[in-house]
Amino acid sequence: MTETLISLLSIFIGILGANGLAYFNKKYSMGLTGNTIAGIFGSIFFIKFFGRIGFDPVSIMETGHADFLLLIINLLISFLGGAFGLVGIHFIKNKLKPKK
Repeated sequence: MTETLISLLSIFIGILGANGLAYFNKKYSMGLTGNTIAGIFGSIFFIKFFGRIGFDPVSIMETGHADFLLLIINLLISFLGGAFGLVGIHFIKNKLKPKK
């Protein structure tokens, strides 16, 4: 497994996190395309932000073999990042909405 494949898998898991949250909580849904974009940006942001702790794709493949504990942590953070990305975009959208 290469670093690129781990990054793509992390982004895909972030998309699942955003769409999963939107499926179970319709209040945050912005349609399939909006949820997908929020999941992409949320997962990338969270992995870049929290990956410096040591579970970024380079650290996972540092020994030449995949460290599965770090991979699981990476995928969990990506899932949460996608969900939080959707919540964050929903919050920003509501703040920018004009008052009636």
